[in-house]
Amino acid sequence: MRHGTTTLFAALDVKTGRVIGECRQRHRAIEFRKFLDRIDDAVPAELDVHLILDNYGTHKTPLVKRWLCRHPRFHLHFTPTGASWMNLVERWFATLTEKQIRRGSHRSTCELINAIKSYLDVNNETPKPFVWTKTADEILASIARFCRRTSNSGH
Repeated sequence: MRHGTTTLFAALDVKTGRVIGECRQRHRAIEFRKFLDRIDDAVPAELDVHLILDNYGTHKTPLVKRWLCRHPRFHLHFTPTGASWMNLVERWFATLTEKQIRRGSHRSTCELINAIKSYLDVNNETPKPFVWTKTADEILASIARFCRRTSNSGH
């Protein structure tokens, strides 16, 4: 039984495996902009910040665009629709789900948020970056084989 939901904003440092994360009640432009402030505070000022995002409308609002104009070190990159697998933070979300959320019994949204925060803390104590196990050519060849199989399936 589901006892409520939360929105988890998460920014994965692909080099180190550290995650900046926070839970919010909603996923609107104002919450996303506040999360951008959090990232801005956490990342050293001399570094550029490249964020890979899905095409959710919240990420493209005038509020967010104005914020980005005032923070030129931030660069947004959007994954194609249906290609969220390309974003490593999605792999981190899957690990969070496997290791913390599915295994737990959360009788309230507050318990769920505490479980997520606990996992964030544990993850960031000894972070490990994700490593692609295949080359780009191997991944593209696999996708090509899948497309040939499904495009010529005769259905």
